[in-house]
Amino acid sequence: MNAFLVALGLIFVAELGDKTQLLTFALASKYSPSKVLLGVFIGTFSVNLVSVVAGQLVGMALPEFWIGLVAGLAFIGFGIWMFFGDEDEDEDEGEKRSPGKFGIVITVAVTLFLAEMGDKTMLAAMTIASHEQKLIPVWLGASLGMFAANAIAVLVGVMLGKALPERPIRIGAAVIFIASGLAILWRTIT
Repeated sequence: MNAFLVALGLIFVAELGDKTQLLTFALASKYSPSKVLLGVFIGTFSVNLVSVVAGQLVGMALPEFWIGLVAGLAFIGFGIWMFFGDEDEDEDEGEKRSPGKFGIVITVAVTLFLAEMGDKTMLAAMTIASHEQKLIPVWLGASLGMFAANAIAVLVGVMLGKALPERPIRIGAAVIFIASGLAILWRTIT
């Protein structure tokens, strides 16, 4: 598969119902949607650059068989993680925060960047980058996938003011990640 499309699809699905999407939703229901969206854009492209560069370096250091094995197992692990969810995810996490002296754009960008550090979508982008070994396509795909998922949160935050149904989204995303992991393992072992 094309590295761009793999990153786009998997990161989009992983971001649905994620804490950063819920945070974006909450911020968009409270602040200017265009400013929130700009902050999401900056934060998304920044965090994914860090993710894919780290993944690319890991990919250059390990043989292809081990990368495929680790990537397949990691995706299965991400699927299980998504199924059970994060214990610390709180959809009201950002609602009471003030934009601070830097304004909402910078606040959203920095908050999104920090919220993604060590998150499953960051780890997934690193895994895709180490497996695919195509920095720019994976970076753009992961960034656009994450941005698209968060743009939906902005739209929903503005239009509805209610949270997305988290459990069905988690289950669907978990199934997609586990199936992707099994496919990677199959290609690696056979």
